[in-house]
Formats: sequence, structure tokens, C-alpha cells
Amino acid sequence: MTRHFARGLLVLAALSVSGCAAFSPDSGMSAVSELTSQTINKDVAFVRTAEGAGAVEARVHQLLARALSAESAVQIALLNNKGLQAAYNELALAETDLVEQSLPPNPVFSISRISGNGASEIERQVVGDILALATLPFRSDIARERFRQAQLRAALATLRLAADVRRAYVRTVAGNEMVALLTDAKATAESTAQLAVKLGETGSINKLDQAREQVFYAETTADLATARQTAASARERLARLMGLWDGGLDFRLPNQLPPLPRRPQALPSIEADAVAHRIDLQIARLELNALAKSLGLTEATRFVTLLDLAGISRRTRDPEGAPFRERGFDVQFQIPIFDGGEVRVRQAAETYNFAFNRLTERAVNVRSEARDTYRTYRSTYDIASHYQREIIPLRKIITEEMQLRFSSMQVDIFALLTEARQRLASLRGAIDARQQFFLAQADLQTAVNGGGAPAASGDTSTTIAAAAPADAGH
Repeated sequence: MTRHFARGLLVLAALSVSGCAAFSPDSGMSAVSELTSQTINKDVAFVRTAEGAGAVEARVHQLLARALSAESAVQIALLNNKGLQAAYNELALAETDLVEQSLPPNPVFSISRISGNGASEIERQVVGDILALATLPFRSDIARERFRQAQLRAALATLRLAADVRRAYVRTVAGNEMVALLTDAKATAESTAQLAVKLGETGSINKLDQAREQVFYAETTADLATARQTAASARERLARLMGLWDGGLDFRLPNQLPPLPRRPQALPSIEADAVAHRIDLQIARLELNALAKSLGLTEATRFVTLLDLAGISRRTRDPEGAPFRERGFDVQFQIPIFDGGEVRVRQAAETYNFAFNRLTERAVNVRSEARDTYRTYRSTYDIASHYQREIIPLRKIITEEMQLRFSSMQVDIFALLTEARQRLASLRGAIDARQQFFLAQADLQTAVNGGGAPAASGDTSTTIAAAAPADAGH
């Protein structure tokens, strides 16, 4: 009996193993690479060997050898950021859960020996969890859904890092451009303040005009110090996101932001695109599917949560008689007297409803975010192009005319300096407007594909996963 039961368990386990998941060569990174390539056209790498680390280091050095663009900065970060590598480690851990959930439970073998007064008894048992074997295909299917979620979460972390790098790059270059502008303005203001002091000593200007020139120099000096600190902090953040150590902190950046595109993007179906492509919504949908399957499994096993079958072989030796052998079996199961599974079914149902409402809420928010982000993108483009087409050219004309009038002694030096201050304000506004446009452009991409900052209420998929056990209580 024990031998036949053991063979039956082995056959059943072999049939179960035939459909089990196996470790993939890349720990599921193929899906992450495909999503990343489709959305931002960048390479990703899961560094697990010394050879892989060497290849990544060589690629990073190659990209750092020239002035960084936004695209090259993103590529460096995707290859070199250790936080992203940790997210890929989580994906590899999720694959271990998938393989574990797809394996049948190991049978338990026990042997006991009892002797006394010359008699001895030896008992052998092989115990198998029949319920776990019967529900293995369902649990394996749920594990595959959750592994797909883990792949999407890794892709989401990749897109989030890319978006953060773009924003940090824009802020760093704009900060450097502002520092260069204010440095020139400070030099001019310093010369003007010194001239005002000399003219004040001769009585050519009054104290009011002298104080105005001096305070402009003082304010420009303070603005320059603030701009330098802002630019330095932005550069440090960009270096952190790219995962650079001391040897790579001397990377070169362009002197100014790129020009505006000739025309803004026209996205008439941005809401539908966001709902269809947002990775966080895909994660929530997969979570809902997994919870639906867990709910079905919970309902199917609500009355029986334990079913063990043991084959028993017992050999008894008595000094007063011939040895004899006994065979049999033992079945263990819970009797649903107090708990008929209603609690587990109710928990699973409410967890599913929770996930459904969260998904619906997220879909509504995604549509609103897409509309708002696109409006911001268009308005910042219009503002920046207005500076570029109207304000800056007009300021240039005014400056040139004022210089001509100063040369012909139609205006004095202080009128020319007043115009210089007004032109400085317009140039600072133009830099800020271009910075806001490129930041809005980065936000627009994340609104369609995902990768923005988590919502204030927390990541939906994380919340749902925490609320629902992976095996629905089994």
C-alpha cells in the first residue's frame, strides 16, 4: 500500500512538474527591455556578472566623453543607476516566487521505531498534500499574473528614472544658462555702481540715483549666488540619478537649452492613449485579474483547507511469534464546523472590490492628468515662443536704439542702464519660460506612458498587493 501510494504521489508530482515554470535566462528582463525600447527608445541592462559590469562601464565612459544631451544622460542613468538595478533584483526575486508557486509540494517521509521487552515496531509513512496538488494549476496561473506585474513594475521604475533624469537635465542646463547671464549682469552692474560712486563724489548725480545703481549691483550679486547654488544642486541631482562617482562628476553640458521645436505636438487622442498605454493602469488591471482568480480559488476551497493523505507501512517483530507486516493509510482533513470559509471568501471579495474601485479611480485620474498635462505643455510652449518671437526681439531693438541715442547724446547713461535692467529681466523670463516648456514636455511623456511620481495616496498596485495575500490565504 505504501509503495503504491508513493508511486502515485511521484506520478502526480511528475505530471505537475511538467507544467511548472523554469528560471528564464534574463530573469524576465526581455519584457522590460521591449517596453522601454517602445516608449523611450533606450537600452537597459541587468548587471549580474563582471563582464556585464565592464561593458556597462565602457559604454558610460563613451557617453561621458562628449557633452551630454538629455538623451545621453538618460541612457547613462538606465545603465548605471544602482537603484534601478535594485528594481531589477526585485524582478528576479519575483521570478523565484513564480517558480516556487508552480512546483508541487514535496512529499513528507517519516520513519519511527519503537522497541521494548524484546519486541520492536518499525513504521514508515509517506504523506502528500492532495489539496495543494489539486490547486497547483490555479496557483501557478495566479503566480504568472503577479510575475507579469513585477515586470511592469520594473518597466515603470525604468520610465520613472528616465523622466527624473530629463527634468534634472533641464534644470541643470537652465541653471547654468542663468548663472552665465547673471555673471555678465553682475559685471555690468559692478562697473555701473563704481561709476555712480565717482559721479556722486563730483556731485553729478544725487544720492537717490547713486543708491539705485548700488542696490541693483547688490541684488544682482545676491541673485547670482542663488542661481549658482540652484545650478550646483541641480547638477548634483543629475549626477546622482546617473549613478556617477567622483571620477565622472566632471561631465560636460551644453551652455544653454536647445531651441524650441518649430511647432508643438498635436495629441487629439491623448486621453485614450494614456488609458491604453499607462503602465500603472496595466499593473492595476493585472492585479484585478489575479484577484479574480484568487477569489475563484477561495470559493472553490472554502470548505476544505487541509487534505493530507498518508500511506503507512508497519513491521512488528515479537520474540514469541513470527514477525508480521501491516499496511494502511491515514487521511487528515479539517471539519468546517466553526469556520465554513465565509471569512476567507468575504476577505477575498472585498479585496477584489477594493482593487476594482482603485482601478476605476486611477483610470479617471489618468484621463484628467493627461488633459491637464497637455494643456500645460501647450501653454508653456506658447509662452516660451512668445518670448522668443516677440519680447526678446523687441528688447533687442530697444537696446540698439537706446545705444544710438546715447551715442548722439540724446539720452544719458542712466537711461541706458535702466533699459539694460529691463532687458535683463526679459532674458531671465525667457530662460525660465524655456525651462518650463521642456519640463512640461517631459511631464507629457510620463502622462501618456507612465513613470511620473506616485500618487499622494500611494502606488495603487503596492496597496492592493499588500491588502491581498499572494495565495489568497492558501
